[in-house]
Amino acid sequence: MITTTTNDIQGQIITNYYGVVTGEAIIGANLFKDLFASITDLVGGRSGSYEKVLREAKENAMQEMLHNARSLGANAVVGIDLDYETIGDRGSMLMVSASGTAVRIQD
Repeated sequence: MITTTTNDIQGQIITNYYGVVTGEAIIGANLFKDLFASITDLVGGRSGSYEKVLREAKENAMQEMLHNARSLGANAVVGIDLDYETIGDRGSMLMVSASGTAVRIQD
């Protein structure tokens, strides 16, 4: 399935619009990840554990969105937007939402 953040796909003709599709993922970060991330924050550098959690949440949200698009008969999703939010006590949960427009492009 073709996915893009643009509203069209260069060289392709969109033959049908199915509407907005979404996918969401909420992932908790555990105490050990929080501890190691805070140490990384103190000494500088990147937090690999949080980056991994973020990638997993994004992938889960995208897969749910694509599943919803396929169920409508789409073979592409255009105009994709990803949003990231922390929720819960002290921002202990990460929510990623993916949305886009499910379309059918000419085969």
